[in-house]
Amino acid sequence: MTTVRTMHMAELVRAVRTFAASFRLQCLMMRRSPGDLAVLVTAPFFSLMFLSMTEQADRSALAPYAVAAPVLIAVWSMSLFVAGDLISKERGNGTLEGLVATPASLSVMVLGRICAAVTLSVFAFVETWLVAWLCFGVVVRLPHPLALLATLATTLLAMAGTATMMAAVFVLARSARIFQNTLSYPVYLLAGVLVPVSFLPGWLRPFTRVVFLSWCAGLLRDSLARPDIPDLPGRLTAVLVLGAAGFGAGRLLMRRVLWRVRVLGTLGQA
Repeated sequence: MTTVRTMHMAELVRAVRTFAASFRLQCLMMRRSPGDLAVLVTAPFFSLMFLSMTEQADRSALAPYAVAAPVLIAVWSMSLFVAGDLISKERGNGTLEGLVATPASLSVMVLGRICAAVTLSVFAFVETWLVAWLCFGVVVRLPHPLALLATLATTLLAMAGTATMMAAVFVLARSARIFQNTLSYPVYLLAGVLVPVSFLPGWLRPFTRVVFLSWCAGLLRDSLARPDIPDLPGRLTAVLVLGAAGFGAGRLLMRRVLWRVRVLGTLGQA
């Protein structure tokens, strides 16, 4: 019993070290590759566009929608493209086989690097808030700062878990770019990033419940505008459960995919 416990503890320590090292590596790589931070450049322009629409329609009460949407777009875009480019770049550099051959879990390495990327993407919130204030004179209040921080934190965790699952799929793909482009706008629509899901057709709304971003979008808007936030703990739990499910599915899928490409000898196939 003691031996088994010691083995589990050693695995946990190794996973934590792998995560921390991967997190630091991704931060260093993004510092030397400014192009990876392109979403932080586009987020203010999205904010300008959305705020122009609300101000032109004299609907300043919708300003929280215009501020929240670019943040969610930035977080999703960053995780999606980092998950794909991570595998593509390692494969192109001929280092993917080395990563797979190490004792460390590839899923944990991917999770650490994606967490670093999505953490940086949260700066889009500061950008969009400043755009609303400096360009339109609209000050978006923060009536629920703790709820806002909790929403952003759970969104980042769920995003990292979901992106780990997508990275497993990208191991099989010759080019991840097709999947990256395909998964952008349909998810924005199903998640109600700008337009609430209540405006979608009735037959489509049940599908939005399994998209964790739909929960995040509602929570983010409510934390910026509503006098009270209904069922905050339950909605945060839903985000975490969906994110954990994505990470669990990603780990299982990664094991299956790695077994397949090892058998076929196609791991390094570009």
